[in-house]
Amino acid sequence: MRILSAEETAALLAYTALAETTAQVLADHAQGLVTAPERLRVPLPGGAALLLMPAADPFLSVTKLVTVHPQQRPSVRAEVWVMRTATGERLALLDGTVVTARRTAAVSLLAAQTLAPSPAGPLLIIGAGTQGRSHLEAFQEGLGTQEVYVYSRTFEHAQALATYARQRGMQAQAIRDLEPILDEVSLIVCATTSPTPVLLRAPSSAFIAAVGAYRPDMAEVAPEVVRRSRLYVDTLEGARSEAGDLLQAGVDWDEVQALEVALHQSKPASSTVLFKSVGHALWDLAAARLAVKSLGIQ
Repeated sequence: MRILSAEETAALLAYTALAETTAQVLADHAQGLVTAPERLRVPLPGGAALLLMPAADPFLSVTKLVTVHPQQRPSVRAEVWVMRTATGERLALLDGTVVTARRTAAVSLLAAQTLAPSPAGPLLIIGAGTQGRSHLEAFQEGLGTQEVYVYSRTFEHAQALATYARQRGMQAQAIRDLEPILDEVSLIVCATTSPTPVLLRAPSSAFIAAVGAYRPDMAEVAPEVVRRSRLYVDTLEGARSEAGDLLQAGVDWDEVQALEVALHQSKPASSTVLFKSVGHALWDLAAARLAVKSLGIQ
């Protein structure tokens, strides 16, 4: 069994290839070739939690093991076990934090490639943490994004991510106020842990990926923005139980489409498109498929 460090895991998971692999996992899921139940959450003392996220196809089985301890640093620790479905043989142990960051950004990239009215950008990233950084990398790699604005409640964090973007050859600016640049951008990523909306308005034609809020009581996007957007989610079952942005806006779920369906439809007409992602074991399976392929495991 290969035990891979964070750096080794990242090297196996190029964003564009991971987005392509995710699309194939969704196609297999639609054909009934992939099993992925809802994640199991076990409450632990002190507000902590243990999360188990399994998925399997005819070749690979995966389980992501996550612990969340809000008072600890790091607060989240995770691993992804990759096994051979036919025998149970352990093939690899991937760094779960890296897998989560890169597969989440790859899913947003796939959604942007499929749904964004103007996928070339400019890009606005709200939140300068791990997900902000991974989405910056993914959109540059997969969409060719060259211009980015970074906003964070801590301006120094926004400056740090903007500096990183410039080191990658992008035009990047840290901003203190969202309002002046909202009508200049066509791509928006919300990647914060804010419990209340930070995106209060959106351009008339833009793609918004909201990936930060992961509980029903959290929402990064204002209800007014949600209600006037075309709505898409990574999976309907996850969104119905965890997507606070949509739940608090009181959306009509008949108007919400899963990415799995959107992949086979025409791109929506020019409008505001909101893609909400709360995470799913399907995306970990996609990462495992790509990692195993990159390692040359048969």
